[in-house]
Amino acid sequence: MKTKEDLNHLLRRIDGKGYKAYKDIQGQYVFGQFRLHIDYVQGDPFASPSRLRLRVENRFPEWAWQNRSREVALRDFLARQFARCIRRFAKGQRGSGKSGAVFIDEPGQEILERTAVVLDGAEVEVRFQVGLPAFGRRIAGQQAAAILLDELPAIAGHSLFPEVLDEEKLREHLLANEDADALRSHLEELGLVAFVANGAMLPRASGIDPRPLEGGLPFHSPGNLEVEIQLPNRKVIGMGIPRGITLITGGGYHGKSTLLRAIELGIYNHIPGDGREFVVTNPQAAKIRAEDGRFVEKVNISPFINNLPQSTDTLRFSTQNASGSTSQAANVMEALEAGAQALLIDEDTSATNFMIRDQRMQQLVPKEREPITPFVDKARQLFEELGVSSIVVVGGSGLYFDIADKVLCMVEYQPQDLTERAREIALAHPQGRQEEGGESFGPLPRRIPIGQSIDAFKGRREKIRAFATRSLQFGASEIDLSAVEQLVDNSQLNAIGDALLYARQYMDGRPLAEVLDRVMADIESGALDVLSRRKEGHHAIFRKLELAAALNRLRSLRVE
Repeated sequence: MKTKEDLNHLLRRIDGKGYKAYKDIQGQYVFGQFRLHIDYVQGDPFASPSRLRLRVENRFPEWAWQNRSREVALRDFLARQFARCIRRFAKGQRGSGKSGAVFIDEPGQEILERTAVVLDGAEVEVRFQVGLPAFGRRIAGQQAAAILLDELPAIAGHSLFPEVLDEEKLREHLLANEDADALRSHLEELGLVAFVANGAMLPRASGIDPRPLEGGLPFHSPGNLEVEIQLPNRKVIGMGIPRGITLITGGGYHGKSTLLRAIELGIYNHIPGDGREFVVTNPQAAKIRAEDGRFVEKVNISPFINNLPQSTDTLRFSTQNASGSTSQAANVMEALEAGAQALLIDEDTSATNFMIRDQRMQQLVPKEREPITPFVDKARQLFEELGVSSIVVVGGSGLYFDIADKVLCMVEYQPQDLTERAREIALAHPQGRQEEGGESFGPLPRRIPIGQSIDAFKGRREKIRAFATRSLQFGASEIDLSAVEQLVDNSQLNAIGDALLYARQYMDGRPLAEVLDRVMADIESGALDVLSRRKEGHHAIFRKLELAAALNRLRSLRVE
């Protein structure tokens, strides 16, 4: 195997040559306690940066990676440290295009399994990118040597070994992740759909800054909903939201949507200091909203919408441009098809006619002329027949009092249990409306995706590119994911793009739900690397609900 000195010699030899001569440095190099792998060299300084890996001996004590929770957290911690050291030691831009830039997939507030750092046997592997420097399109060999021979060893030496890290912070990072996983695993046995710990800090700094709000009020549970849970490393006390139908209500700006947002992101673990470390939710909870203009392919929306004008088929409903109500109905039915166990809904992002229909409107527009059955008339059936819970934010209608199991009222950012008061009001002021839900919820979709419709080619090449968490370019199509609110990381979209291609092998007559299960089972047994032949460093874990959401929004999708 070549050495650091060999790499230095190569860089001197190609200095000043055309950029394509960088291909000569691909390979493996020994750097004392490091091994550097240069797997792919970019074609020019303006192209996607080159892909590199560093491998070092795993010197971390066994307690740091003795189970899955701690291993994922250790890898997350190391990715964060490597990113900090890039900012500390890398000099940055030097030359044309991306010259001199060093990148790693840096985590945000969530602790996600990702491919930026992996534990491979007795070694730690870090995957990252470097913009190999050039002036114009001529190799800047001296600058490349500074990056590869000096800066990278400094970055790795200050981030990948236990003796250079803050052991107390590392331990808390690992144990918090382990406890959050344990807490989520207790939800089902406790009959809960979500848990919010006392002392949690739910408000965020801003709509674009996911860090906790300085000076925000810590959360505290109503006494009758308080649950105490013993975890592997601590005991937590907080509000348990039971399975069934829960309303979150209250005046405007009192924290209703803030609480729901924390619950919907409780499918993920959060870093110590985030404030939501012990806010956890059923891992198959789906946020549902209206999504005007979205594509829908042969979805059975008849439990909510039928008898459309012009005899439109709602058992196999298709459209290129869904309305608010039809899109929300499709979002519910697709989530159920993908295995959702709880629905999270905020009236602010919902179609009003999908959510409610009061007595006066029933008298003006009789049911035989109204194709929409509102969610208020189907939520109870969802729970009693399918076991699917609902958490609904409502501030403008008391119709939901009649079906709610729990009513939480937010008062100055703190919840009060007003279930009994809501029931008293419902009895004292009956609505006199007719329920429109029918005798049962109705059939769920059972679609069979056609693999040939999953086409990532644009011209002669497959092209997949993620744009933050907003959209995914997939061949000639752009998948709009801006309304899929439980996506939190660009690397999730990178992985989902590759997963769509990977899923085609199972599209041989299997129902969509089984295709999703097969893909997720392969990831569970083989990690995210099963999705790509290359050792990608920019993949992060996703759920089958988000994979289904991307597939369902792919406008080339065809199903049987």
